[in-house]
Formats: sequence, C-alpha cells, structure tokens
Amino acid sequence: MELSKNYDPKESEPRWQQHWADKKIFAFDPKSGKPVYSVDTPPPTVSGRMHLGHAFSYAQQDYVVRYQRMRGKNVFYPFGTDDNGLPTDKLVEKTKKIRSKDHSRNDYRKICLDFVNENKPEFVADWIRLGMSCDFSITYSTIDPHCQKTGQKSFLDLYKKGLLYQSESPVVWCPACQTAIAQAEFDNVDLTSSFNDIVFKCREHDLVIATTRPELLPACVALFAHPTDKRYAHLKGKFAKVPLFDYEVPILFDETADPEKGTGLMMCCTFGDKDDVAKWDKYKLPLRIALTTDGKMNEHVPGYVGLPLKEARKKITEALKEAGLLLRQEQITHAVNVHERCGTEIEFLKTRQWFIRILDHKEEFLAAADKISWYPAHMKVRYQHWVENLNWDWCISRQRFYGVPFPVWYKKDGTIVVADESQLPVDPFVDKPKGHEHDDLTPETDVMDTWMISSVSPQITIDWAEPTAKMQLYPMSLRPQAHDIIRTWAFYTITKGIYHHKDVPWKDIVISGHVLDPKGQKMSKSKGNAIAPQDVFTKYGADALRYWAAGVKLGDDLPYMEKDLQTGQKTVTKLWNAGKFCLLHLEDYTGYAGELEVMDRWLLAKLSKVIAEATKGFDAYEYSRAKFAVDQFFWGTFCDAYLEIAKGRLYDKEHFPEERASAQYALSESLLAILKLFAPILPHITEEIYQRHYAQREGLASIHVSAWPEVQESWINDEAEAVGDEVLRVIEAVRKYKTEKQLSLRAPIEKLIITSRKDLRLAEQDLFAVCSAKTLAHANGEFNVQIE
Repeated sequence: MELSKNYDPKESEPRWQQHWADKKIFAFDPKSGKPVYSVDTPPPTVSGRMHLGHAFSYAQQDYVVRYQRMRGKNVFYPFGTDDNGLPTDKLVEKTKKIRSKDHSRNDYRKICLDFVNENKPEFVADWIRLGMSCDFSITYSTIDPHCQKTGQKSFLDLYKKGLLYQSESPVVWCPACQTAIAQAEFDNVDLTSSFNDIVFKCREHDLVIATTRPELLPACVALFAHPTDKRYAHLKGKFAKVPLFDYEVPILFDETADPEKGTGLMMCCTFGDKDDVAKWDKYKLPLRIALTTDGKMNEHVPGYVGLPLKEARKKITEALKEAGLLLRQEQITHAVNVHERCGTEIEFLKTRQWFIRILDHKEEFLAAADKISWYPAHMKVRYQHWVENLNWDWCISRQRFYGVPFPVWYKKDGTIVVADESQLPVDPFVDKPKGHEHDDLTPETDVMDTWMISSVSPQITIDWAEPTAKMQLYPMSLRPQAHDIIRTWAFYTITKGIYHHKDVPWKDIVISGHVLDPKGQKMSKSKGNAIAPQDVFTKYGADALRYWAAGVKLGDDLPYMEKDLQTGQKTVTKLWNAGKFCLLHLEDYTGYAGELEVMDRWLLAKLSKVIAEATKGFDAYEYSRAKFAVDQFFWGTFCDAYLEIAKGRLYDKEHFPEERASAQYALSESLLAILKLFAPILPHITEEIYQRHYAQREGLASIHVSAWPEVQESWINDEAEAVGDEVLRVIEAVRKYKTEKQLSLRAPIEKLIITSRKDLRLAEQDLFAVCSAKTLAHANGEFNVQIE
C-alpha cells in the first residue's frame, strides 16, 4: 500500500495508540507459556500534567519494555498513579487555595478524592500520548481500596514481626505541612543567615557562643565544650546563665563538640538539630520546647509568644544588641535541611510517631543491593552511601487528614489494638477491630506516609493482599526510576521486600537522569525553566520527543535543546520517505531465491552487524548505543549509499528482472529490520509503515508484537562487505570530481577507470548507474580512480 506524500504525527500517533488499546496489544496474558518480563512501573504523582522529566525517563523505560516484548516475552507492565498522601494533599491546598485544618477530616478527604478523580484522566492521557506501552487495564491508584488494603497489610505484617514501633521522641518536623517527615524527605539548600556571637554569663566569666539560631535561646538546656579544650576545662561542674531568659544551664563536655567551630563552645537546645537530639538523650537533659507545631514561639517564651521563627530571630537579636550581649554578627551562606515538598526549613519536635526499624538492619539492606543488577552500575554506590549514613528509623506517620489510615485503635489505658487482616481495608473512624465491636476505642488519627504505600508497588500489582496473589511474579524483572529517588522509592521498596518476603523486589534496576535547561540547571516548574511536553507533542510529535530522550546514556542528565527535537523530526520524515520509496518498489515483489547481487549482499552483511550491535545495546539497557548504531546504518548505509546504488536496478524492470528482484529482496528485508530496530524508540512511525506492507505478510496486529530481528548466518559475508566498501570509495571519488568541476551528480562521464585489489566487476552494473559512466575499465592494483 503506497504511503501518502507527507506524514502527520498529530493524526497518526493517536490513531495507533487507539489501535493498540483496541487490539490489547500490550495486555499481559496470565495463561501464556512465554517467559514473563515484569516491570515495577513508577506510579507518577498526580501533580497537574506530565512534565518533561517524566517524558524523558518514562520514554527510556518504554524502549526497554518494547524491546523485551519483541524478544518474545510475556510483558507485565502495569500503570499506576501516586495520588495518596502529602504530595497530593499539598497540591489540593495550593490549587483550591484552602487549608486542610480549616475543614473536617471527612470533608477534606472528600475534597482530595474528588480532585484526584477529576484530574487523573487528563493526567494519564499524557502517558498514553507519549506512546507508553503499559497495560492500562492493570492500573491502580495509591489511594484506592486495593492499595489501602495492601498498605495496611504491610503495616500489620511488620507489626506482627516486631519491625514496627511507636515512640514519643524527637522527630524531624515540617512547620508548614505540620507533620513529621522522614530523613529521605530532606533537601539541602544554601541559605543566607548570620553567625551571632552571644554572651552567656558564668559568674565572673563571659562565655561566648556562636550560633545561627538565637531564637532557640529559650530552648537551651546545656553548653558543651570538647574534653581536651583547655579554654573551658576550668568550667567543669559550673553553670551559665542564658541571656535574656535568665535561667541557668550546666556546662558539659563531649567529644562531638568541635573546638574549631565558632568559639568551640556550643549550646544544646531542644531541639536545633540531630546533634542536640543525641546530646539530650545521652545526658538525660531536661526538655524545653519553645516552638509550636506551625513554627511559632509558644507560651513558654514570654514577650515573643506567637511570633514566626524568623521574626522571633530578628526580635531576639535586637534585644541581645540592646542588652550588650551580642558581640558580633557575620553574614554567611550555609547548607540548611528543608522539606523537599515545600522548601520549609525543618525543625525537631518531640511527638508520638510510628516508626519502621531500619537502623538495626543496615547490613541486610546493603547485602540486598548485591543481589540486584544496577544500571548504570555506579548508581549502586548512591544507594550504599544512603544506607550507611542513615541516622533515624523510618518515620511513617503523618499528622494530616488525607492518606491511607493506620488500621489501629487505642484502649483507654493506651493499649494498641490492630485490625484483623480479613477486615482490610479499614477506616478506624468508621470501623471497629474484630473482637472489639463494643469496646470504647479511640481511632488513630495519623495517616501513613505516602512512601509507606508506594514502597509496596510490586505487592500492589501482584495482588499480594488478595487470595489471587500472583506471587510467581515476585521478584519482578525490572525497576525503572530516576536517581533522585534512590534514597526513597528504591530503598523503601527493598526494605519492604526483605521484611515481607526475605527477597529483593526485582532482578534489575535502571536509573535515569534528569532533564537540564540550556544553562545546565535541572528543569522544574518551580524554577520556571520547564518545557511542557504537551507543546512538544503538538509541534514535533511523540516520536521526535522519544528520539531526543534516547540521545543520552542511561543515568546521564540531558540538556534540552530544540535542535535535537528537530533531528528526531527529520529522522521520522526520512523514515517515511525511505518507506515510500521502498514500498513503491515492493508492490510487485513476490520473493526471490536466486543469487544476490554483491551490493545487496554488502547491505545485508552491514545489517547483520547493526542487528547484533543493537541487540547487545538493548540487552545491556544501553538503548542510546542501539539508537546510534541503527541511526548510522539507516542514514548512511541504507539511505545515502544503498538506495542511491540500487535505484538503477529497481527502476529498470525490463532489462534487469533478476537483478531487480535481488534488490527487492535486500530492500524488503532491510526495511523490515530497520523498522523493527527503530520500533522501541519510534513506535508510531514504524507501526504506520509496517501496517502498510508487513503486517499482512507476518500475520500480526502490530509491529510491537513481531519478532526482534535476528542475525542470519547467510547474510554474514566479509568478502561482499569488502567489495561493497570499495565500491563506495569509487562513488565518493566520482562525486568529489563532479563537485569540484561544478557538475551535476547525474552528469555523465565518458570513461571511468578503476584500479583495485577487489573484483569490482561484480558491482559493474550498479557502478554504471550511480556514476553515470558511459564506459568502465578495471585494473588490478592499489586503489585509484581515473575519470576521462
């Protein structure tokens, strides 16, 4: 079937996406006898619309999956959305311009669920538009009943195994989100501040403390110096008076106090940082809380009650100046921990929280990493460093309304009661635990951290919490994800795999990089430097975007440059035009079993090497290597060289029927292989051309369920390849001559004399045609071309 003059991705791409859905091309077949390739697909957070970082990393994972499907695997590739917990919660507050605390628990949860249901269809449509080959019939939402059941089963399993505990202790707190957060949710940012030298009085001595947090003076519980610091040795057993707040604290000595930092004397507050927490616990110091949960000074700080922290810092600094207790201020820029969700500086508050034990199991998690193949390999080091440097157990409770509830209640004496697994999912505000239907119980008000649910994504998709659990799919074949969530999604999923199943969750993990703007900065909506992939789809098509995303090695960051999209668009156009030319000359082709012409053998020999190289690339998750090899062959060997060489035979049906049939064979086999080699990266244009000629021949509904090209032994031909390479040297010499003489490349030449060690008479017919030579002479010797 002849192709139209121009290819329109805006029309073609949605049509084939609908075809794939209608024909269930990407559906997992549980009854198939094929080997299974299962993917723990990242559930993107429902955050408005797909951003370019999504398009970049999800395209890369889709190359891998489409390749594995063409290798004959029964692919299990579900699609979920992460619409549970704090990320969605904060998005709702921002979008709706509301605060959760201004609503009842039930009303606010309904607002969030309505928001998810309204926005999810359009959100998912972007992934379909990208050409993702997920099985969209296997879908989940991390807030749906199935996911709640799975998350609650995870909680119960860990609780029964003694891997969960509840504790009232200092935790990392976000004043803006008004909830505890986990260590993995920190970001480090550089902020400007001032280093303040403040005077503490110790009888006849003035002691100077250097601090960036003067607002924590009312929370000071001790001063610390290093045991070997001679400047303060005489103060052992003494007390110092806290400036402005007029109470005394002990002067203590600990090896963690740095003599080189500031004045060498540090204050311990409850709590400024993790070092304060450690010293408070080690020395059994009193608890002086100066902050409210929303980041203001509390009722224990007279004169400053209700002031936000930064305003209190300013007022206290001014009061110190007036009292002559501020000796010096130095402006500094330093790294500060902030909550990754909102950018707010974190605090430490003593609150009741649920924790998963991880600090006692670091060696297990490090050993688990060795059972997984990491691509690129160096990403494993990031995981190892994260585990080695963990300081706290995993805090999984959040003081919010929206999220998966804990299956927990409390008796009047504080005894914990948990649900029976047969009841799941449960809402403790509505349901009662089995056996306690008539007891007076208080429901747990906290909800689970969003990662508590995302970390069981493999268990969600294999229905671990259901009687029909597909445990034969565990561990899964592949986890694709970005490198910035190694510390969260990768680590937490490995944790759950080890704790629940005593096995790692997947065999391989592939880690993608980020999209950068032309200045080398990570693209993000907050920075205002993001490009909307929807605009790229409209202007260039999904295949052009996918082509761009394949232009960098797995794990590497990629600067966004529009010229790379244009290159992708040109490749799609070139493939369309080459397809048109080939199909035109294949309309009457019925097969050929004779001896192939040397240039046809040359082409197939080159094709064999490309198939081998692309296969090696995809097998090693090096899709960019495969793309480069196929690109080089398609543009250079096939289009620029072979199609020009074979035109003479292809157009001359009357005089060279056998030679033409030989070219048709090479053309047919090569185009089919090219389409299949490009198919994982350019799924739409390859489908369009395949359907016009090859679908009926192979009896298949899609190129994406066809067989990946195999290297055919009969095509490997070193001699034909050597002869063909020499023919190209001749053609290059003739073209150079004509260009220098300012002649048309089709201008005839009287005589062409070729000297070569190869028998180029084997390609004489093609040489006559492509060089437009009237006569041709051959000589044996060192390569040379003479034109008369």
